[in-house]
Formats: sequence, structure tokens, C-alpha cells
Amino acid sequence: MAASLYLRTPKLTPSFHTLFRPLSISTTKSLNLPSTSTVDFFPPPLTHHHLHRFYATRAQSTEKGKFDFDLFTIGAGSGGVRASRFAANMGASVAVCELPFATISSDTSGGVGGTCVLRGCVPKKLLVYASKYAHEFEESCGFGWNYVTQPKHDWSKLMANKNAELQRLTGIYKNILSNAGVKLIEGRGKVVDPHMVDVDGKTYTTKNILISVGGRPFIPEIPGNEYAIDSDAALDLPTQPKKIAIVGGGYIAVEFAGIFNGLKSEVHVFIRQKQVLRGFDEEIRDFVGEQMALRGIKFHTEESPQSIVKLPDGSLSLRTNKGTVDGFSHIMFATGRRPNTKNLGLEGVGVDMFKNGAIKVDEYSRSSVPSIWAVGDVTDRINLTPVALMEGAAVAKTVFANEPTKPDYRAVPSAVFSQPPTGQVGLTEEEAVKEYGDVDIYTSNFRPLKATLSGLPDRVFMKLIVCAKTNKVIGLHMCGDDSPEIVQGFAIALKAGLTKADFDSIVGIHPTSAEEFVTMRTPARKIRSSNSEGMTGEVKAAARV
Repeated sequence: MAASLYLRTPKLTPSFHTLFRPLSISTTKSLNLPSTSTVDFFPPPLTHHHLHRFYATRAQSTEKGKFDFDLFTIGAGSGGVRASRFAANMGASVAVCELPFATISSDTSGGVGGTCVLRGCVPKKLLVYASKYAHEFEESCGFGWNYVTQPKHDWSKLMANKNAELQRLTGIYKNILSNAGVKLIEGRGKVVDPHMVDVDGKTYTTKNILISVGGRPFIPEIPGNEYAIDSDAALDLPTQPKKIAIVGGGYIAVEFAGIFNGLKSEVHVFIRQKQVLRGFDEEIRDFVGEQMALRGIKFHTEESPQSIVKLPDGSLSLRTNKGTVDGFSHIMFATGRRPNTKNLGLEGVGVDMFKNGAIKVDEYSRSSVPSIWAVGDVTDRINLTPVALMEGAAVAKTVFANEPTKPDYRAVPSAVFSQPPTGQVGLTEEEAVKEYGDVDIYTSNFRPLKATLSGLPDRVFMKLIVCAKTNKVIGLHMCGDDSPEIVQGFAIALKAGLTKADFDSIVGIHPTSAEEFVTMRTPARKIRSSNSEGMTGEVKAAARV
């Protein structure tokens, strides 16, 4: 039966591309599948009834004792831990292998908890908190606070406290696995065959294998790149940078730019394009860049790094296509991450992968080898921790609960913890126009109440994108204080398919920034792709500011 599901199938359908449409987030990537490609491993359309029968048969067909485990997970990050714990709770025999803990990942180090917990979301957010105090000290002066001496920051204390918290968290994750009855094996896992995993020389047989090894940052091959650091190292530096160059314009770059700027390092950001955050809404991109520049971050646009030179005094020089900038204590590359599939043995057992090393999977996170599954960043779909959690839970239900479950990628919200931060859910204006043609755009650009006394040039930008034909809100974007918290709530509204009329019917909470989303009445512009209303192109109305 398994073989019949993997016969050659025709080209991907538009509905598949719609499901995996790229979202407007830096970490947001589609499956990168060419629309004209022919893919061998995706199963043909089947009914839910057929899939249910297929997976139920697979789950019940193994003879007791035939394998050491029902599921062997390689990688104890967010998706792997979630899938393993859920599978164990469903009665499966589960093992997970993971490398020993370290704050910086390598071929020999990792840690239970994975990228998000140990060298991503969590430590990054802790550093964001630390860096925001400088701005809050400035704000407080307008509210009557005076400081006899300038507050000083202790980088060493921050690093020590951060690392202690990471140790606590990795311990919690180990307990979660243990309490669920999952066997944790420390070491590097490698797939030997579709039902066998080798961990540092010892082999284990398993009915199913789950790959959840995430991704790793990479530094481009340019002369002098040995002097550069990546995001892993930037989170665990022994000393705070005095002057740092950050190469890249994605979410990692802008988040670290805000961190080091807030801690009073001199920050230069080098980007190949004219704006940061490629793939985000254009107005958000403009607004974020403007606000970051106002806080003292220096942007070098349309510049690509050519080489790094270490000078006799120990400082670093960065040469780009436009010239050379000297005097850096650190040069950080935030130019992307790649799936961590090297030396996993996947090619040898026939697992299909993309050129960047990402594992090709179907809508149920199943690879071209029926017994091997993959979730999280290693599949390069939507590279967000909550998405990996969703995918892991879906695999567990599909394989062990006889409930074939597809991850639901509609209206996935995201945030960039830049300073100021952004939050977004749904389509960008550019995507909305391409998909729907006729859209109404509502915007609000205002000075928040706090800034009226602080005297600082802080502003907030908010945006709603509405389908003109259905009145449904299809995109929501914000840049300003608390935007991630605010957008998380409004994501429910977009997922539920609420209309602009529904938004208008809500009573706002005053005084808040969030109330702007339910009080925007006049479109900033109406975009029409046809003459259906006697107008073409873009029709502008008065912007609500």
C-alpha cells in the first residue's frame, strides 16, 4: 500500500501553492517549489477517509518487539520535543537524541530545547529587554525623573544571568521528556536505513523516524570571514561590542541592531537592498527603517560585503562594493540560516531534499521515504517556533492517533522584536493586490500618548488591508510599542474571517494604541484592478493620521 501512495504525480496544483503561500515575515519562507516542477514524492489527492484508513493500518501493523521504538526523533528542539511527547502520551515507545548542551551550536554541541530556547527567541528576547531600558531612561525624564549619575550596564552580569536561565530551561525540557516516558539519548544521530538510527556508534531500530534538527546560521565565503561572528556567537559574547557592523537586513539583523544600539554600542547595518525586512509590507519596511535611524543606527544601503581585514590594533575593517568602513570591534553576519541536514545520512536512504538542504515533505510532513518525517526549520516552510510545534503535534496525531492531520498555515501571525517592534498577520498590501485585485487600505500614523511627555520622536504605524469585494480583513500590520502582543489577539479575528464591519462594531479600549484597529473609518486609499466602480489603478482618500 505504501508504494502506491508514492507513484509519480502531476504538477502541483494551485491549491497547494495557496496553502504554502509565503507570509510577510523574514523567517517566512515558502517551500520554494517551482510552479512548473514535477515532484515525485507528493501523494495524489486522497479523501480523508482513505488517509485515515492508511495511517490506521500503518499504526497497527507492527509486530510487538520488531523495533526498539515506534518513533525515533533526531533533534530535541521545539518541534521534536512536541511530537515526541505527544506520541508518547498516545502510547508510542519514543526516543530522542540530541547533542550535549552549549550556548553556541556546532557539529558536536546543541542542547535539549533547540534553537529557540537556547540560541534564538528566548535569549534574544532577554537581550531585547535589557537594551530597552536605555530608551525608557530617556523617556522617564519627561515624566519628572532625574538621575544623579548615568546608569551603567554590566554586560558580564547579563550574560551570566542569561546563561543560568538557559540551563534552567534545558533542564525543564529534559523533565518534560522524562515525565512523558521518552528516552533521551545524548549524541549525534544519523539515519542508517529507513528504520535504523546510529547515535555515536550504537544503533537503534524504529518504526518511524522524525527529523527535527532545525537550521544553522551561515557566514558567506569572503576573504577574512574567520573574523566574523554569527547570531549564535552574538548572544554569548565575552564583552559588549564597542562598534559593530551587522551585515543583513532581515529580522535577525534588525533585532540585533536594536539590542546593541540600546546598550549604547555604535551600530552600522549593511544591506544589499534599499530597505530592511524584505518580504514584509512596504510601508512597514519604510517605517521600521526610519524609526531605527532616529534612534542612532547607521544604515549602509545597497552595499554587499567583499572582505574583512584585521588591523594591527585588533580592529576590523569591512570592505563593500561602495568602499571601506574601519574601526569595528565586531562584524556580525545575519545573512540567513540553512537547514542542518549535513551528515545526517538522508541522501543515502533516498530522502528527497532541496538544493539548500531542506527536506521535501508532503502536506502531512512526510518525506519521500514513508517511514521518515520532518518538521520545523529543517523543512524550510514557515520557520517559526509555534509553527514547528503545530507541525510536531500534527505528525503525532497522524501517525499514532489515527487522525491524519495537516498543519494549518492560514493566518500565521509573526513579530519582529526590533526597536520599535513589529507585528503582522495575513497578507501584505502587495500580496493582497496580487491575489484579490480590489483592496481598501486603512492606515494610522500617530504620536503615542507616552511620547507627548517624553519628548522623543517615537511614533506608531498601523495598517488594515481589506478585500473590497467581501469586506473581509485580510492583512493587519503594526509597528510600535507592544505590537507583538496586540497583533497576537487580532490574529484570532483574521483567522475567524471577520470583516471590516465586525472591526468597526467593536468598542475600543481607551487610551490605547490597539483601539486604532477598531476606529479607522476612512480608507487611506482604494486600489482597483478593474473599472467595476468606474475607476482604475489607485484611488487615494484622505489618510487618517
